[in-house]
Amino acid sequence: MKNQRISTSPNMTALALSFLLLSCAAMLVSDEAQSREDSPKAFSRAETPKSIPDLITYKAGVLGPMHGGEPVSEHSPFADGACDFCHKGDAKNPGALLKPVNQICFDCHSEFEEMLTKRPVKHAAAAKQCTNCHNPHNSRNQHLLISDQVTLCTSCHTAMKTLLDTATVKHGALAEGKCSTCHNPHASAVEKLLIQLPFDLCIKCHSRDGLQDASGTRLTNFKTLLDNNPVWHAPVAGKDCSACHTPHGGKNFRLLVEPYPAKFYSAYEPDNYALCFTCHNSNMVDTPDTTTLTGFRDGSRNLHYLHVNKPDRGRTCRACHEVHASKHPFQIRDSVPFGDKGWMLKLNYTKKANGGSCEKTCHSLKEYDRSKK
Repeated sequence: MKNQRISTSPNMTALALSFLLLSCAAMLVSDEAQSREDSPKAFSRAETPKSIPDLITYKAGVLGPMHGGEPVSEHSPFADGACDFCHKGDAKNPGALLKPVNQICFDCHSEFEEMLTKRPVKHAAAAKQCTNCHNPHNSRNQHLLISDQVTLCTSCHTAMKTLLDTATVKHGALAEGKCSTCHNPHASAVEKLLIQLPFDLCIKCHSRDGLQDASGTRLTNFKTLLDNNPVWHAPVAGKDCSACHTPHGGKNFRLLVEPYPAKFYSAYEPDNYALCFTCHNSNMVDTPDTTTLTGFRDGSRNLHYLHVNKPDRGRTCRACHEVHASKHPFQIRDSVPFGDKGWMLKLNYTKKANGGSCEKTCHSLKEYDRSKK
């Protein structure tokens, strides 16, 4: 039988259902159809038409049994030849399904019915039909998925595919794992189908010693950092990692949503600090003298301007501030990683009534006093 299709005519509904899923198609298809099924195109998610809302359109190699090669996963009733477990017919003529697709699936997989019933955030594809993502017979992929997980997800989430294809900096969780590292593909109690609240999800992975980025640079253990440093940067206190970081991929250092210098020293250009200036007023760095824009001043001499606004070796914000949490107000650091080996250079900052002091860091003892005339 070649190029069989399900008619969407009301008078042909019975015929449409009779070909649904064709669990024993291996005995019925011609050699030409088998060749077509074995091709990568025939097994593509894109082969499933999206114009039919309530019926599954059978396409060889998408929802029917795969041919050629060993399956990675196999549905137990199909493996046992029990076509009548889901179909009204037998192995030679499976016929129509006994009931709608999801009801058949939920007869065994009741936990997913409960999940899709009780959890408020539902994956539309899963709620519609399990076979939007799963082959009910066998598959070249784990969990009977009709293609590998990332390809499957991005076949619908096309904007995400574009982002991942063009990102120069990729989140390791996605580059090394799968979408389900962070998302539940069926239903969740959390927005975006996340498996935990966003902040808790980030901390879960970023609370390990020895975690490294793609270049081998050691990353911060955030549980340790936040437990030991009570003054949290406002986005961290608001448990909003996405205020500064994109969770999938991007073009900026450390997955930042806007540019920020990657090095300890940087030539000052406002665009280089677009991340900071989404919240902080750029005049704090652009103005040499002020009595209102910053408390980091000696009299009216603006010490933010002095440190940052240089044409070549300006100190970046993190030379003095820990951008996540610190023991001191304004996230002033105890020490800062310096050089490629990450030597911890102590700031020796001391807070005073109208200012403060640093010593034995980039310079000898320096004091500042806001009340100075």
